[in-house]
Amino acid sequence: MRPPAYQLLADELREEITSGRLQPGERLPPEPELCVRSGVSRSTVREALRLLASQHLIVTTRGVTGGSFVAHPDADQLSEALSTGLTLLSNSAEVGMADLLELRRALEIPAAGLAAMRRTDENLVELRGAMFDPDLDELATMLTAHAAFHAAVASATGNPLFELVTRPLYHVTYGEELVESLPDGYWARVDADHRELLTCVKGRDSEAAMDVGRRHLDYIAMANAR
Repeated sequence: MRPPAYQLLADELREEITSGRLQPGERLPPEPELCVRSGVSRSTVREALRLLASQHLIVTTRGVTGGSFVAHPDADQLSEALSTGLTLLSNSAEVGMADLLELRRALEIPAAGLAAMRRTDENLVELRGAMFDPDLDELATMLTAHAAFHAAVASATGNPLFELVTRPLYHVTYGEELVESLPDGYWARVDADHRELLTCVKGRDSEAAMDVGRRHLDYIAMANAR
């Protein structure tokens, strides 16, 4: 089945954007020109532009100097889109906890080592601010702190791509039944691992940081296999 005309036009414009032929901040051709070039109606052009805007690829402004412009990359929006995609995959049973942990191993362990080598004093402040108390804090607080801690480790690598790719991993949900089946002492162990990793990062001990990250994920895999 042939895709609708607005989808074909959106695909064509998306390819121009992702290939770099249209640069961030650059104005797209005006609607009448797109109509002539693509042989479609103005309503079809507008539908294609709305689709691109919903994907955060363009921004549209009104007025004499208005128009549709290629959006500048936004890490938060990109990360949110990745998080949404991962959650949808996990809910469809195409991605399971084992898949998620395998990806976390590939990213978190080297990130811990890089964070230890490159961290700044500001990174240490951010890491300390992401700690939680397993004896006092509620589950929601601990989940939020857990995500914030690993995002802070990714940020400490100094490589923005680590932060972009890893942040969505900690917002994937697998349902209450999985969280409630965790063994006693789970969050106390997670807290202890985080504190040990912070000590390694503070001391710029890259090898020890990676070892802590590896053992941390080994424990999480064991706890979730019960």
